[in-house]
Amino acid sequence: MVQDSAQQAPSVTPATPARALLPAILPALVVGVISSLLLVGVEVAAEELEDVLWRTVPDALGIGRYSVAWMFVMLFATGVAVGLVVWKVPGHAGPDPATVGLDAPILPPVVLPGLLLAAALMLAGGPSLGPENPIIAVNVGLAVWLGGRVLPRAPGRIWPVLAEAATIGALFGTPVAAALVISEVLARQETRGLLWDNLFAPLTAATAGSLTVALIDHPSFDLNLPSIGRPGWSDLLAAIVIASAGALLGMCAVRAFPYVHGAFGRLRHPMLMLPAGGIVLGGLAALGGHLTLFKGLDEIAELAHDPDGWSAGEFAVMTVVKLAALLVAASCGFRGGRIFPAVFVGTALGLCAHALVSGVHPSVGVSAGVLGVLLAITRQGWISLFVAAVLVASPGIIALLCVASLPAWLLVTGRPQMQLRQDGTSLR
Repeated sequence: MVQDSAQQAPSVTPATPARALLPAILPALVVGVISSLLLVGVEVAAEELEDVLWRTVPDALGIGRYSVAWMFVMLFATGVAVGLVVWKVPGHAGPDPATVGLDAPILPPVVLPGLLLAAALMLAGGPSLGPENPIIAVNVGLAVWLGGRVLPRAPGRIWPVLAEAATIGALFGTPVAAALVISEVLARQETRGLLWDNLFAPLTAATAGSLTVALIDHPSFDLNLPSIGRPGWSDLLAAIVIASAGALLGMCAVRAFPYVHGAFGRLRHPMLMLPAGGIVLGGLAALGGHLTLFKGLDEIAELAHDPDGWSAGEFAVMTVVKLAALLVAASCGFRGGRIFPAVFVGTALGLCAHALVSGVHPSVGVSAGVLGVLLAITRQGWISLFVAAVLVASPGIIALLCVASLPAWLLVTGRPQMQLRQDGTSLR
């Protein structure tokens, strides 16, 4: 009987001894610092170029900075510039960005300079994409290449995990975001040891990356919206409805993604695809206004600064235009990520709900809208909850978001993702 009970008892996962974890600290710290410095360097360079292109040059020419004509010129010129990089620079700026997510492929070193250049030009020129995908890919490729030479005996699989965690920690200014993303990745893999043993080195890299950025750049995602205080039943209902609406809206873009990508793909050459995308983006910018340009973080701060400064119709137009701009930019070949423009879409949707129904608190509307759109676009539950929560500095919002995420997740799970296979079909 005792023997049978012992056989039926569940096996206990052995913990990794501390002496096995300690050697990973120094490589993780180095990867974290280098990855964050690369991110900051690219963003600073892009901001300087953006200032020249969108302020200095039009002012010198006597043209309105965000006039319709200048937006068309700049977005078309950005398409031409990125198209030249994709066409002529060794490595062609990496694989088709529509086939790449946060889990970046390991690229050879020859590809990395072109990918960095394409990303910086995109960030400065105005297309609606963020820096996350190309920067993660560059940091992963760099970490694998340098790590394999400096520490050839280290397991090769450790370098991509460290670089990805470090970059995500730097992007969001906290290692929590990286821990959530890596936890989702580990849940899909067979791993040995305890969860925190597997997270030890990535969290170290993410902490180093986030602290480096905090010391240099002082990032903040808090939109300074009015505090919600103690949420009520009406807030819960609003969160559920808006998050579900955001998920459905995001799924419209996901469903259209392979078709729009296929339409640009028929042009076959980057010097046709990207300038054509720039022209379409120029038309969208003319319709939605200059706030629908760029990755969207500075622009959502401007929206949140005056939640009642636009009508419901204006917010609705910005929501649809930004989502369309994200879809076009991700389809025609611009190198960039989809998280940050999706945050703008969710923010504009939430403020539209507030403008339509005054009883919808702006903090509830924004956080729920961002949650729903991000769930559809990224299919990452933890990172969607995290980003939606950090935009609103209110502890009461977290419970609302957890409940609102459930119906929104039912709307998106098992359906196509906003990432394509090599043959142009959607992942599920």
